[in-house]
Amino acid sequence: MKDLNVTPAVWQDGETLECVSVVPEMPNTASFSFRAPSGAQFAYQPGQFLTLEIPAPGQPGGVVHRTYTISSSPSRPRSITITAKAQPDSIGTRWMLDNLQPGMRIKAIGPAGLFTNAESRSDKFLFISAGSGITPMMSMTTCMWDEGRDLDVVFINCAKCPSEIIFRQRLEQMASRTHGLDLKFVVEEADEYRPWTGYQGQFNQLMLGLMAPDYLEREVYCCGPEPFMQAVRDALAGLGFDMDNYHQESFGAPVETEADQPDLDDVVLDDDSKAEIHFATSGVTAKVAETDTVLAAARSVGLNIPSGCTFGVCGTCKVKKTQGDVHMVHNGGISEDDIEAGYILACCSNPIGKVEVEV
Repeated sequence: MKDLNVTPAVWQDGETLECVSVVPEMPNTASFSFRAPSGAQFAYQPGQFLTLEIPAPGQPGGVVHRTYTISSSPSRPRSITITAKAQPDSIGTRWMLDNLQPGMRIKAIGPAGLFTNAESRSDKFLFISAGSGITPMMSMTTCMWDEGRDLDVVFINCAKCPSEIIFRQRLEQMASRTHGLDLKFVVEEADEYRPWTGYQGQFNQLMLGLMAPDYLEREVYCCGPEPFMQAVRDALAGLGFDMDNYHQESFGAPVETEADQPDLDDVVLDDDSKAEIHFATSGVTAKVAETDTVLAAARSVGLNIPSGCTFGVCGTCKVKKTQGDVHMVHNGGISEDDIEAGYILACCSNPIGKVEVEV
């Protein structure tokens, strides 16, 4: 008879993992669950990652090492799960989707990583993710749920379409049983023949204010592609958020130590830093602070740039920038093609140094 008083051993990465299930989540995406053949249990922090050694015929050494955020919760220690999405150029994830089956064993390193809310003193969280960046948010949310905590989580996930929202049904099931898990999904487009009444478009400041009006009081955790995380950082910084309460995990480079943390080279506007805007068509120059917008600068010298919303949505204030740099945080009112052609929205563009616009 098994002695129930014996404390189970903790899994160490010297022992291989045995796959126990493969659950399809959506096209090219699956959750892979593993156990320790010895019966050891898993100890980690929600939000951490594993590095798997995956067979890769044709690659040097015949293997590749890939990191995956753990999507399961340490509150359920008898198994561990990663959720992986294959991109067109994927090697390791593609092999797993095509070949990994229950009963097969695989080497793993970890768990590791600093992206976790386990040590947070906050009780109000804002989780913002895109695509498979939802995995650490799922782990952290499930852990708090299992611990019986009073949840106060605004959970935002962005996806291409509703059918590609990973864990949607599981999250909705959890949210239907507590008042403290507020789900907000943003999609680029609706599924064909299936109406979508939620948020649609690119995540922006306006959506943030509608989804989490008390965002200034929350600790933010963000995960997704770097351009997405950059947009989130710009949106928060532009709204006066204390970025000391912002944490992020990159798709490409999960970090293990504080020394590995990348420097976030974001633009920080300063009231004391001066800029100069030359309105070329009018022949007028305005000397302003970096925190002033191009629109405000134009008005200060008696020039009229047509404008509507003044929040980067309507696009009315689009003007051509011919020289210099601006920091623009818009809310969908200008296309990438226009930006590449040199256009800016005057209402949400801050001048950096000397700038010239056609006004």
